[in-house]
Amino acid sequence: MVKILHTADIHLKLEKDERWEALHEIIDIGREEGIDILVISGDFFDGTVDIERLRPELRKILSQAGFKTVIIPGNHDERLRKNIHLGENVHVLSRKPVDYYNYKDVRLIGIPFKRMSSEEVFKILRSLSNKLEADKSNILLFHGELADKYFHIEDFGNECDRRYMPLKLSYLRGLNIDYVLAGHYHKCFKVWPLENGGFFVYPGSPVSITKKEVGQRKINLLEVGDLPKERSLDTFHYEERDIKLSPLEESNPIEYIKNTINSIHPKAWIFLRIGGFIDSNTTGITEDELRNYVENILRGRGECELYFRDIDIISQDDLFKRFKEKLMEIDCSEEEKELMLEMLIESFIEVMS
Repeated sequence: MVKILHTADIHLKLEKDERWEALHEIIDIGREEGIDILVISGDFFDGTVDIERLRPELRKILSQAGFKTVIIPGNHDERLRKNIHLGENVHVLSRKPVDYYNYKDVRLIGIPFKRMSSEEVFKILRSLSNKLEADKSNILLFHGELADKYFHIEDFGNECDRRYMPLKLSYLRGLNIDYVLAGHYHKCFKVWPLENGGFFVYPGSPVSITKKEVGQRKINLLEVGDLPKERSLDTFHYEERDIKLSPLEESNPIEYIKNTINSIHPKAWIFLRIGGFIDSNTTGITEDELRNYVENILRGRGECELYFRDIDIISQDDLFKRFKEKLMEIDCSEEEKELMLEMLIESFIEVMS
């Protein structure tokens, strides 16, 4: 059984940053899992200059990986050529319109990135009908847009508003293609079934390239003949958290905020938003103290948007106290009680402003 690790959109640059750390982690996982082939479905590099200057180091890294690496050019590294030596057992499928690599009972078919229309993509795919192996698993490597589905332009990273090799699943109808291992879609791991029982897979970027790539990053671990399988990476990524402080909560909000932050992956950059209300008379924590605490605990780990308010003055009003006491006696859910109390607080704020 041939075992493949599939990723894309690493966007290596000259700086030794979190993208290089992601590459090293991918290679370590490849060794740990005993893979046969690492597939990089485009945008391995962030640009042409990076390709030329990073070759010496990559030759060493990829030659010592212990498995084969197959790469197709993407829109950021479309000048990646077959004769660019990136290491022993590294194969760049750059011959246009279609290039091939055979390994045991698997045929990898690469469509190198080229600026083309949906009609041109269709013609290339239909031309494969007599070039697919009947006795092998045929795997298409593709870097572009799945046109059947709606994507926001930012889901593809820092791209301008244009179409990139749009492909529809219907273009694959009747072709003996078992998997499409794709790149270009950064946002997250996604799988779509093919009519013949195969799968179209976007692994998402293995490290967050833009702030829209939220959540722990993934790769696709594939034993040919089985379902695609996502595996989480311990790489840099962005996380978003919304905290709504309840006016019914009488405990210290610092503990709740601290536990939320501590539950987030240590390599994540956090976008934290804290709203709702606190009552410094009850908790003993003022608005300024809570703001300072949040800013200090996030220093070096993220950034915050703070729009909670202290209702210390309102909470001492006799009318508010009586309403809150009656509210606690009502037979309804905590969510309903909280909503009613928030409406009362907003009314007090409006009258007092």
